[in-house]
Amino acid sequence: MAQDFYEVLGVSRTASQDEIQQAYRKLARKHHPDVNKAPEAEERFKDLNEAYSVLSDPKTRARYDRFGEDFRKIPEDFDERAAAGAGGGFRARGSAGAGGPRVRYSTGFGDDFTADGVDIDDLFGSFFGAGGARGGVPGADQEAELPLTVEEAFKGGRRTVTLAGPAGRPRRYEVDVPPGVTDGQRIRLAGEGGQGSGDAPGGHLYLRVRIRPHPQFRLDGRDVHVQVPVTPWEAALGATVPVPTPGGGTAKVTVPAGSSSGRRLRLRGEGMPNPRGADGDLYAELRVMVPPTLGDRERELFEELAATSSFDPRRTR
Repeated sequence: MAQDFYEVLGVSRTASQDEIQQAYRKLARKHHPDVNKAPEAEERFKDLNEAYSVLSDPKTRARYDRFGEDFRKIPEDFDERAAAGAGGGFRARGSAGAGGPRVRYSTGFGDDFTADGVDIDDLFGSFFGAGGARGGVPGADQEAELPLTVEEAFKGGRRTVTLAGPAGRPRRYEVDVPPGVTDGQRIRLAGEGGQGSGDAPGGHLYLRVRIRPHPQFRLDGRDVHVQVPVTPWEAALGATVPVPTPGGGTAKVTVPAGSSSGRRLRLRGEGMPNPRGADGDLYAELRVMVPPTLGDRERELFEELAATSSFDPRRTR
């Protein structure tokens, strides 16, 4: 279900332009990815920008109020009175409802009818005739999800995507995934969305990237976090240990002597690639592990260490 732009900004449908702007500024500061590091902040920020871009323009807002999520199908220079003349007196009046656009139509002779989820393309095709007025109505933009593993997002490359097409028939698309694509990023397939009427162009198909959870890696934008197990003696004495990277290889990290679990070591530039700037970093978080079972000699050494060492991690400093 498409989001209601008024609900996204938390304002009423009768809100003034000043109220819309104030609501956007307040929420944008709260959810900006540079300020809010929550995983969902970037997606929320994109939704806010989209809602504000529509509601801050009086003409676009008027079309959205009248036609709901199908407002992008309506040309910016659409003239209702001209359409009414071409279609025998029909005129659209109403707004979007919760289950899709709910539009009331009048024939001009006193009898109204209501359509839920009306197909605007079919409707205006009947108004304008088979050829369409002003070249027809452009097709609607469409969106689908593109699930990727961390490794696939890191490397990018060409992928074949199969989606349900008209009448449920599958359609295949060849998609170039840029290396380092991030969760929530959209890839546009120009002209592959809804079909336009008459000579109007089709809409675009947007594939929104969804990166699947990974057993090792956790993503924070382009930074990658991974837990690295180390032995008690590696943590105490220091060591150089291997760290898996999202590209499928390994890197080396130096564990400083006296490290404890939870210590983070940064490997600069080893995170997700960034075609337009600095690559992300890889953060190795140490996790000190002890042997699940001890041999006789290991037990002797640990007992000797316990008797010799004065270290008490619970002592108040």
